[in-house]
Amino acid sequence: MKGYAVATALTLSASSVFAAPSTLKARDDVQAVTVKGNAFFQGNDRFYMRGVDYQPGGSSNLADPIADSDGCKRDIKNFKELGLNTIRVYSVDNSKNHDECMNALADAGIYLVLDVNTPKYSLNRKDPKASYNDVYLQYIFSTIDAFAKYKNTLAFFSGNEVINDGPSSSAAPYVKAVTRDMRQYIRSQNYREIPVGYSAADIDTNRLQMAQYMNCGTDDERSDFFAFNDYSWCDPSSFTTSGWDQKVKNFTGYGLPLFLSEYGCNTNKRQFQEVGSLYSDKMTGVYSGGLVYEYSQESSDYGLVKVSGDKVSTLPDYDALKQAFDKTENPSGDGGYNKTGGANPCPAKDSPNWDVSNDDLPAIPKPAEKYMKDGAGKAVGFSGDGSQNAGTSSTSTAEPGSGSTTSGSGSAATSSGLAAGLKVPSLTLAPVVVGALTLVSTMFGAGMVLV
Repeated sequence: MKGYAVATALTLSASSVFAAPSTLKARDDVQAVTVKGNAFFQGNDRFYMRGVDYQPGGSSNLADPIADSDGCKRDIKNFKELGLNTIRVYSVDNSKNHDECMNALADAGIYLVLDVNTPKYSLNRKDPKASYNDVYLQYIFSTIDAFAKYKNTLAFFSGNEVINDGPSSSAAPYVKAVTRDMRQYIRSQNYREIPVGYSAADIDTNRLQMAQYMNCGTDDERSDFFAFNDYSWCDPSSFTTSGWDQKVKNFTGYGLPLFLSEYGCNTNKRQFQEVGSLYSDKMTGVYSGGLVYEYSQESSDYGLVKVSGDKVSTLPDYDALKQAFDKTENPSGDGGYNKTGGANPCPAKDSPNWDVSNDDLPAIPKPAEKYMKDGAGKAVGFSGDGSQNAGTSSTSTAEPGSGSTTSGSGSAATSSGLAAGLKVPSLTLAPVVVGALTLVSTMFGAGMVLV
């Protein structure tokens, strides 16, 4: 995510929220998106994300856009005009009602990819052991409870940019443990299989290793997809100049769906030339589309529109993206996806870039075990006290397979074989071109917020 803020410095105040009528229920006539091999499918049709990242107000006025039904319905008009089928939201108040917006999105054919973390409930990359605790898990499980009933909830992000350099890769086992716990919780509550994965930072230091790491080990430990933020295509550019051709090469054979959780370099005037490549058969054998950063204009100057009160005005980037989408169709057929899928070997330790020596994961904290049986309980929302310095952390190493459950139907990616063709080099990703973009980091990872 572009731009960061120290979570403890934020004043979290809920915006005006419009409650949905008590008789409104989640739509049941929506075709849920599922995982097959390394791709997403809507029924028998390949599903490519054509989306934007959506968090009006950013960190300066952190609010839940899915609970704001009026604002949501206002913006759906633009979503439809752009031809979107997906939005990503970084933070929601899990104590609020979301029926009205989620049903309106479903009516428009739009799916939600949701980050379960907030600035106060997230992993701390500087101290992941302490921040991986039962209070934290209760919050993110409550968020799953709030959104699992909507069939247009496409996927959950277990974390965003927790790892942003070599030393912080030591937090990877905790990211993977959270992903495991979320997948186990979904099954233990007999929810439908909602994919869970991770959104990696725009760095070449260990992005490939993290992708491999999230797809190695026992089935219960593996992710359902992998995504990363990518600002390396800065117009004017090309498939080869940007280095995207090398990323396709490096991820060929990867066994999980892969997509861009943020893209759209604004170093120069944005023309969104990358759209033509992203949805071409040069990339669709590996990628399943992506999410443009970002819908509303915030201080980082990536906005497609400017929101002022109840009024929304489009900006030049909006028109450029619309033109790019309008002239770019998805490939016919299945896009050349990897039907087999499957795991890959775990990456070898490669200090200082990759400081993980094995696939040992922390066991779920003891007080959190009850949530698998009894549910998460009451959601505390944005008004909660936070989790980073609260709760009981893990005290042991998990046994392989400990995240399995017999309640559900199994992982969306359950092959125990190795993903065909994917190799595990020490580092093979071509350096990305980030232009004048500067990655400004803080100690907080999974709960990144917009500024």
